[in-house]
Amino acid sequence: MLTKHENDGLKPESIEGLKQELKASGKSFKIIPSEDNSEEYVHFRFLGLYENKEVIYDSVLFTLRLHHASEVYELAEHKAAQKFPNFEGIHYEEDENGNLKPLSSHEEEIGWYITEIIMDIEDEEAVKVSEFVDLDTNHDYGIGLDGALNVEEINDAVIAKFIKDFNEETLVLDDTLYSFQSAEEEDFDEEES
Repeated sequence: MLTKHENDGLKPESIEGLKQELKASGKSFKIIPSEDNSEEYVHFRFLGLYENKEVIYDSVLFTLRLHHASEVYELAEHKAAQKFPNFEGIHYEEDENGNLKPLSSHEEEIGWYITEIIMDIEDEEAVKVSEFVDLDTNHDYGIGLDGALNVEEINDAVIAKFIKDFNEETLVLDDTLYSFQSAEEEDFDEEES
């Protein structure tokens, strides 16, 4: 059920505006510019129904591999916070030329610890993830939608198929649990063979 507060993504004029943009572009979605967008993560909007009303879905799709990496990193940070009581994250700073400044020895020690934890978690396959779609009806613009798909990359074809399947209620999510290795480890393993 939608919340009582009105948000711009649910207003008829916003919906009509997106409808016109999509018609002009010939696509079923509009990519929202973001520095986070990559081959594995895309922020976009599309039109669909929610409780039989046309709405804008403010969406983020990411690969299952990226979702796994995020979960692994979060767990490793949690373990680092347990070992280092004053740990509040590692903060990278740039110098006047845009180069990263060296970390303090304490931050470097924590960084190495996190790296070791990540490798252990991956080796033990302690974190497993499956495809999912979550809706947020209290989103600040339209209906929020986050999803992870077991694909190599999030591209226009993947987004278009997702929207079609979602809107036609034919979307089937893979509930198989997957675990991934870091790309560096995979490259290293391939070199050994």
